[in-house]
Amino acid sequence: MAKLIRRVGIAGLMGLSLLLSGCSALTSGTNSTASSNSSSSTATTGNVKTSGNEQQTYQQLSKMTYQSGSAAAIKVNSGKSTLAASQWKNSKIDYGNLDQLNRTTTDTAYLSKDNLGKSAGRTAQNWSPTGWHNQPVTVNGKRVYPQNRGHLIAYTLSFNLTNTGQYRSGEDGSLDNPKNLATQTAYSNQKTMQIYEDQVRTAMEQGKKVIYRVTTVFRGNELMPRGYWSQAISTDGSVNFNVYIWNVEPGVSFDYATGRGKADSSLQVAGADKVNSSANTRATSSTEQPTTSKQVERELVKYGYKYVKKATR
Repeated sequence: MAKLIRRVGIAGLMGLSLLLSGCSALTSGTNSTASSNSSSSTATTGNVKTSGNEQQTYQQLSKMTYQSGSAAAIKVNSGKSTLAASQWKNSKIDYGNLDQLNRTTTDTAYLSKDNLGKSAGRTAQNWSPTGWHNQPVTVNGKRVYPQNRGHLIAYTLSFNLTNTGQYRSGEDGSLDNPKNLATQTAYSNQKTMQIYEDQVRTAMEQGKKVIYRVTTVFRGNELMPRGYWSQAISTDGSVNFNVYIWNVEPGVSFDYATGRGKADSSLQVAGADKVNSSANTRATSSTEQPTTSKQVERELVKYGYKYVKKATR
């Protein structure tokens, strides 16, 4: 036990030193909850200019604090992926190991049409990721559950692959894999992230090969991710995006250190249509038109969130 305490303490000091050495051009967040102060430029610039390697970019993202009323996601590297399409060799998923606090890290998927599946018939999830409470919150008079067990690589994009990410025909998607589940808000999981997953899915339906990487971004030793750094590139270049998806929920603020949330009417989320990463790929024969970001924004309002603000250009 003493050894474990020393390890966690060392990890905390390392995390603090990394945060303090981050890029000074970005506004640092000092609270463990998302801010309702919309004056900060951190979340309103719409783009994170990368100044170094992936670890440096991660630290830049981890220092950022969501500002109420900002877009649901922002561009990273001007929205362009840093992945190399030439690295696609065969279908697999490289699942990153859990860190010393049992948190997810980075999953990189090399996907093709063979990896597509359907949600119908999926079983219950049992794994509880860090920061998971599944606590109900009353928002606008309604009892809601603002947290999901969110997949880094979507269940329906991970068929015919084992839990270790190797190809094996007949395997269901990655459903309850601890290396692929983190505590994600319902809004971030079901709305914002869906925009980018749909681009990957559409390309796969068209027989294209895609590299898709998702990294959960934590600040220091917090147990709930601040956001999901998501990027993808297809071998033909038709899919190419690089975004940071805020892990936020309209009408709810979170203590990211513990994952516990509370009703907060001042917490607003603008439509993800402020993020214009890459054009949707062409529709397949089974889909009349791919979903656009503008359509998703309209769906957000229909979804019943009172505190969704319409994005302005």
